[in-house]
Amino acid sequence: MTQYQIAVVVGSLRKASLNRKLADAMAKMAPPEFVFKQVDIGDLPLYNQDDDANQCEAVKRLKADILASQGLLFVTPEYNRSIPGVLKNAIDHASRPYGQSAWAGKPAGVLGVSIGAIGTALAQQHLRNILANLDVPTLGQPEAFIHAIEGFFDTDGNVNAGSKKFIQTWMDSYVAWVKKHAKQSA
Repeated sequence: MTQYQIAVVVGSLRKASLNRKLADAMAKMAPPEFVFKQVDIGDLPLYNQDDDANQCEAVKRLKADILASQGLLFVTPEYNRSIPGVLKNAIDHASRPYGQSAWAGKPAGVLGVSIGAIGTALAQQHLRNILANLDVPTLGQPEAFIHAIEGFFDTDGNVNAGSKKFIQTWMDSYVAWVKKHAKQSA
């Protein structure tokens, strides 16, 4: 059985982040041949092109984690109608120096959860625009703009029964997307 390593990029540094909880819950819904690893982006310095020739260890680790994966999962909150700065910083680091992007060709899924009624719709759209520029084939449908209502997560951190079918449908589509595109990039 082929194993698929998935690099999970959570766009929040907060320990109690809803998006981190969603990333954990999503990993439980995947088939056993999918292994999810949340990559650390909290220790990256601010991106500075002057550092491209001598990237620090945190950047090298991030790029190695991405390069070792067969797929990407971005789980992001929405800050001021866009992606968080920490996520953009990680994307910039792993895409540089020019021509040495770790992201290129890696199949991705994008989703997020928010207490706001539109979920993370605008952040996801901005992220999709960035990923398109970086040659990251991104799952288009189904979209998942998740509104975190009271009880969305159960006491064990799983998605509640009422939302599980929708989230499982998204996960099944994501798994098929990665399997289809990982063969081309592996």
